Amino acid sequence: MNRLNYKTLLTGALAGITAALLVLGASVQLSFSAVLYAASALPILLVGLGWGNAAAISAVVTAAVVGAVAISPTFALMMTLVTLLPAGWISHLANLARPASELGGPEHLMAWYPLSDILLHLCGLVTLAVVVTGYMIGYGPELISQMVDTLFGSLSQQEPSFTADAAATAQTKSLLLLMLPAIQGAMWVTMLFAAYYVATGIVNASGRALRPREDIPSALRMSRNAIFIFLAGLAATFFSGVPAMIGATVVGTFGAGFLLSGFAAVHFRTRGKDWRLPALILCYLASLILMLPAFFILVVGLSDTRKAIALTPSKNADAPKPTDKQI
Repeated sequence: MNRLNYKTLLTGALAGITAALLVLGASVQLSFSAVLYAASALPILLVGLGWGNAAAISAVVTAAVVGAVAISPTFALMMTLVTLLPAGWISHLANLARPASELGGPEHLMAWYPLSDILLHLCGLVTLAVVVTGYMIGYGPELISQMVDTLFGSLSQQEPSFTADAAATAQTKSLLLLMLPAIQGAMWVTMLFAAYYVATGIVNASGRALRPREDIPSALRMSRNAIFIFLAGLAATFFSGVPAMIGATVVGTFGAGFLLSGFAAVHFRTRGKDWRLPALILCYLASLILMLPAFFILVVGLSDTRKAIALTPSKNADAPKPTDKQI
């Protein structure tokens, strides 16, 4: 880890200001809001992965202060929960390492915090963020009812022949009540992991990376324990009220984690095949358009759970590239 000094704190503060400006831009430019929100995690990840915990903490605190002053403390809290805190925490986890001998490995190697556990933490943090944010905005049946009634009212004005059936309206409301937190959670897990992936590439290219870049297709899998959390969330959706909404959020966030690991497994298993590129393009396009292909990728992720630990030589030894050890 780098020593705590003013240069490190200043670097973190500049990254925090950049992150806050991106979030503020997302609140103004709604058409690109999702992209700008996801991009706001990049400065935090870059300083955390390249300069260490002190810079990441400085960035998170600075961004929160800027958000509180520019908009409101509530806005700053939501921004911190949804983007800043997960980015800072996973950058901290990514920098954790210990001698491989403590895990039964060779003496001259260092073992880095497993990518599967980093993804598990990310899913948990996003779940917490979505639940707390939903509580803060008053998410629930009443809010969904107002949204659906407004939507159907707008459709009726545009198309006078349109009449909303009471049963269909009630079904739409109950479906959206669970779908929205699930989709929101899945999107944030995917976008934050994409930001992490981009950040690792940038800091490795700059030579400032504290953690060596590992082979994502072979290393990215979900932890076995995540299956039980996913199943518990799925079971909770069969209840009503708050448990169902929290369960839907868990299904969305952890389902996204298994989907990411499923795609990584597909990348790994198709290596060296002549038909690899068209097959991957077909998988991605089909998963974006249809639910069934995405479900099969999810099943692949659920069926291949393991923990891969990146091993690299300690500072006294020479070797350039990490290897992944499965445990």
